[in-house]
Amino acid sequence: MLPYVLRRLLIIIPTLVIISMLIFTIIKLPPGDYLTSYIAELQSQGETVDPKKIEFMRQEYGLDKPAWEQYFTWAGGMLHGDFGYSFEYDLPVTDIIGDRVVLTIMISLFTVLFTWIVAFPIAMYSATHQYSWGDYGLTLFGFLGLATPNFLLALVMLYLANVYFGSSIGGLMDPQYLNQAWSWDKIKSILEHLWIPVIVIGTSGTAGMIRRLRANLLDELHKPYVTTARAKGVPPLRRLVKYPLRVAMNFFIADIGSLLPSLISGAEIVAVVLSLPTTGPILISALQSQDMYLAGSFLMFLALLTIIGVLISDLLLAWLDPRIRLTGGAQR
Repeated sequence: MLPYVLRRLLIIIPTLVIISMLIFTIIKLPPGDYLTSYIAELQSQGETVDPKKIEFMRQEYGLDKPAWEQYFTWAGGMLHGDFGYSFEYDLPVTDIIGDRVVLTIMISLFTVLFTWIVAFPIAMYSATHQYSWGDYGLTLFGFLGLATPNFLLALVMLYLANVYFGSSIGGLMDPQYLNQAWSWDKIKSILEHLWIPVIVIGTSGTAGMIRRLRANLLDELHKPYVTTARAKGVPPLRRLVKYPLRVAMNFFIADIGSLLPSLISGAEIVAVVLSLPTTGPILISALQSQDMYLAGSFLMFLALLTIIGVLISDLLLAWLDPRIRLTGGAQR
């Protein structure tokens, strides 16, 4: 096990180098750069463009240098904790993400907990009561959750809250706490607003997990070892949890690789619809304006979380299911 973990850790270094090259190349692929987009925006507003100012900004941001030199400047800075300077916000990248990362992680963690708390008991009931009215009703709920886009559900809830309650459910806190230091009142305000995005974002994830966990459980419940446990008089709940549920959770553990980056990226479209101060809208804006250091730093962070998540899921799968081995070779 230890040699396997060490090999995986050593592979992370060249993997991140290749990913950083791909990210930088893809961001630079569209014609022009941030200043090109900035000039086009000024001209669309009927404002004049000072060529000397643009040239000064190009030199100041290092956009006059060759692409390879820009890449090494950015990549070398990340090794020292310097993720570059955002052109659009005129601030260091680390100053921009700040509270937004905390809020994004908070929303995502509560969403994950909501998904687990709702999905597991429903899937267990649906699998153990196959083809009952309860199973049909929960199956309908699952299909509706999968078929309804998150942003559409967010729009419906915004409309219903405005029409029937005369209030806005957008944002993640009361206006007076925006850009304010953290305090107990601010945390209470966030918790009061948190349930809307958690329900909206968690709906499709809950529905998908119910369907997958139900299908895996049904496959395990018809295997001989369950029949043997039933014949030996093992209590139903213990018989369900000890082995079938444990094996059926393999897909859930494997999803950790995508779970960690989702804690940061969040649901971008839902964040835009609900005006949530999370990292999603900033990432979209940075990609649109070719703010390469801001967008590149976000994507590199997501890549790192993905690699770490995949490693954690592989190790947990080997621990959870003895049939999975991380090393090759024949086993006697």
